[in-house]
Amino acid sequence: MRTEAQAVVIGGGVIGCSILYHLTKLGWSDVVLLERDELTSGSTWHAAANIHGLHDSTNISRIQHYTMTLYNALEEETGQSCGVFQPGSLYLAQTEEREHQLKLQAAKAKLYGMNFYEISIDEAKKLNPLVNYDGIRCVMYEPDGGNVDPSGVTNAYAVGARQRGAEIHRFTPVTATEQQDDGSWLVKTPKGDIRTKWVVNAAGLWGREVAALAGVELPLQPTEHQYFVTETMTDVAEHGSRLPSVSDRDGEYYLRQEGQGLLVGAYEKDMKFWAEEGTPLDFAHDLFPDDLERIEENMMNAIERLPAVGEAGIKRVINGPMIWSPDSNVLMGPVPELEGYFCCNGIIPGFSQSGGMGLMAAQWIIKGETQYDMFAWDMARFDTWATKAFTKARVQDQYAHRFAIHFPNEERSAGRPARTRPIYELQSEMGAVFGLNAGWEHPLWFADQPGTKDTNGFTRQNWWAPVGEECKMLRDRAGIIDISNFAKYRCKGPGAADWLNAVFANNMPKTVGRSCLTPLISKRGGIAGDFTVTRTAEDEFWVIGSGMAERYHKRFFKEVPLPEGTSFVSMTEAMCGFNVAGPKSREMLQQLTNTSLATEDFPFMRSALIEVAGIEVLALRVSFTGDLGWELHCKSEDQLRLYSALLQAGQPFTAGPVGSRALMSLRVEKGYGSWSREYSPEYWPQEVGLDRLCKLGKDFLNKSAAVSVLENAAREQLVLLHLDEADVSASNADATGGEPIFKNGEGIGRVTSGAYGYSVGMSLALGYVKNAGPGDVVDVMVLGRPHKATILSEPPFDADGAVLRG
Repeated sequence: MRTEAQAVVIGGGVIGCSILYHLTKLGWSDVVLLERDELTSGSTWHAAANIHGLHDSTNISRIQHYTMTLYNALEEETGQSCGVFQPGSLYLAQTEEREHQLKLQAAKAKLYGMNFYEISIDEAKKLNPLVNYDGIRCVMYEPDGGNVDPSGVTNAYAVGARQRGAEIHRFTPVTATEQQDDGSWLVKTPKGDIRTKWVVNAAGLWGREVAALAGVELPLQPTEHQYFVTETMTDVAEHGSRLPSVSDRDGEYYLRQEGQGLLVGAYEKDMKFWAEEGTPLDFAHDLFPDDLERIEENMMNAIERLPAVGEAGIKRVINGPMIWSPDSNVLMGPVPELEGYFCCNGIIPGFSQSGGMGLMAAQWIIKGETQYDMFAWDMARFDTWATKAFTKARVQDQYAHRFAIHFPNEERSAGRPARTRPIYELQSEMGAVFGLNAGWEHPLWFADQPGTKDTNGFTRQNWWAPVGEECKMLRDRAGIIDISNFAKYRCKGPGAADWLNAVFANNMPKTVGRSCLTPLISKRGGIAGDFTVTRTAEDEFWVIGSGMAERYHKRFFKEVPLPEGTSFVSMTEAMCGFNVAGPKSREMLQQLTNTSLATEDFPFMRSALIEVAGIEVLALRVSFTGDLGWELHCKSEDQLRLYSALLQAGQPFTAGPVGSRALMSLRVEKGYGSWSREYSPEYWPQEVGLDRLCKLGKDFLNKSAAVSVLENAAREQLVLLHLDEADVSASNADATGGEPIFKNGEGIGRVTSGAYGYSVGMSLALGYVKNAGPGDVVDVMVLGRPHKATILSEPPFDADGAVLRG
């Protein structure tokens, strides 16, 4: 066994073997995989191993599509059968909402060149005559859908990796992972130790235990999961060709052919946790006792849809473990607090994602970044606030609603609240309907009655009109937005200016009281983040960025060593904030402070430490609403007192609280981008309109990548679109994000954010397009159907910035 390696992968399931294979495919041959038992032990060997390409997330769809197309090539390359069956998959919609979801996915498939389209009921009957199509609104067909052999795929990855020089050691448990003074790791086993730059935790059911060896706690929880296989069925045996699988998610089961029978699986409401205190180390190719009563309701749904299932005997039942994250997506990426420790844990649809997941992991480890924005999978989306109790509650909810539609803007209540701020109770009494952001509860909108809950759907919901009133209140008078969930940092010391200039692309303010906007550049030259930086003293700066990306941004900040005597500290928990904005905001705030807020005294993009209602605040003359406004940041212990004072000061102006849904509408009216939507590592500065903030006359983090991409013409451009009112009214739906954009039948882009602009009376969308510009008429596929839209030449609100700077 090698004593040194470029990377050591822990775990010999399908994901670990895929990561090993893709590391070698990208050029690393000095890599080792360690498996405590036999390859496929744990969850891999008993998986149903279905494969499908479409997902609500565009980038996850891309990854699943890559995986589906990889398996046949992997067979040819390695000579190892993957047991690929691709008779196609039928997706059934029983409800209007499911029809919307499937048609939107079909539009995305057309945009990205994937094979997924609608067929008639008659066509579906020919493909799978066992299905009862009564009550089915539409059927989508994915010709490449099917299943693979779990052991075959895992071994094919292993063979491919060995052919390129990798080592695989079975029956070699890892007993310790110890980081050395030089940042490398010592991976200890009974057969010897290996020194490596990268530890890759792909330990499946033992992901928690392996992470704990490095002092990392992962929010993961295993459950039991059952499927059964029928005896030989005459209708299946006599069909003459392999039947396409059936995805009837409204019925909450999945079904495909297995031998001459059918395999039926379910995610039942009466789910069952397993190994809550830790996965047994002696567990390997084990199963649990059958418990089909738990999935009886799902079985009856399957029998109603395929009556032949009810007449078949059961050949075998598989009841085995799966391990889940709180949102059922993988926990993937380098641990931000450690050097050289990579996680890939909590995978559910492993055989639909294994290839793409292995590729993304290898790119991240070798190149420092993935080709797609994978924040939806980034382990940094969770932090210590994702406790065991939170994780368990969320996993229960995710399992029981595995096939439920995840609607735009939907907020699940399980496990909440996880983190609250001092004004949470007051906001609740005021009718706030809360969302979750990096664990924090924050107001989405304010209802007339406390306890009101969101309704969910693809069309306009119960919050649409109240959010409109909040927008109009702010635009006409003033509004108070809780922005406490923004990430806040303080950089202090003699080297603060130099360090910030070395991190960010823009020049840092040279004068106390000045602020600037700045991008953070990614490894490939894209936008890793956007920040407001304010100089509050000669040796002190405040930095404000995305709250949901705070842990993600740690990876970038630690790449530039802090000068001696200089500190950079998160103040997100210690500080809270409000944005007071609107034409009456100056008059309203002036009642509470002796500091002049007149334009000549407090102009746009200036800041000052002032007192508001007797409370010290950092006041910034900026506003994400695009309106006249100030951000006021105070200590958390002063939040309730400041909020109460602001509410009282707003009463004479009939100004009041405004939620984040209104903020979405207001910033879209102004054409402002937002991190994780318009801003991501996939987009170049010139495509986003941030190239002017990249100062190439100085050195900064990943400058060479920025220079490289800025030498090229934009591949596509961020634009603002106005959707035709007739189309919007007919569908009662606005764009929300992810909808494809077509021009003359050709796919040219996709929506990143969408909202109704209440103060301008327009349904709007931000998105990226190529080969199109202002004045062009395009089709935005809202609900999967074409909605005419015009690309605007300027934002409909305050295009010249006169209001913002007034």
